[in-house]
Amino acid sequence: MSSLILFDGLCNVCSGSVQFVVEHDPAGRFQFASLQSATGRRLLREHGVAEPVPETMVLVEDGRVFTRSTAALRIARRLPFPWPLVAALMVVPRPFRDWVYDVFARYRYRWFGKLDRCMIPTPALRSRFLD
Repeated sequence: MSSLILFDGLCNVCSGSVQFVVEHDPAGRFQFASLQSATGRRLLREHGVAEPVPETMVLVEDGRVFTRSTAALRIARRLPFPWPLVAALMVVPRPFRDWVYDVFARYRYRWFGKLDRCMIPTPALRSRFLD
């Protein structure tokens, strides 16, 4: 089963997270597209996610859309050990998890900076990026 991660291509933390997932997903179960790309915007529309582009990571898995902390934890669950242990945080009530996620998302550019342009995958990884 392949899953799609839509990420903020201008965010240093988000691009780093994508690189982390790529490194820990040798089976290639995840594909990627930036939220700013035409493909990313089209997929958001197709799955009923309203514009403007959300300040969140989006996971599309089995036709379902997950955002914020739930997306991050579901991604961790599909990575090799020890990362699935992080998914145990799903027991924390979603409003609290998403509040922590939103605070981090609000300040991520200030704390970690912003890229001038979206991350460009290496030729070896190009097939895993949709746009």
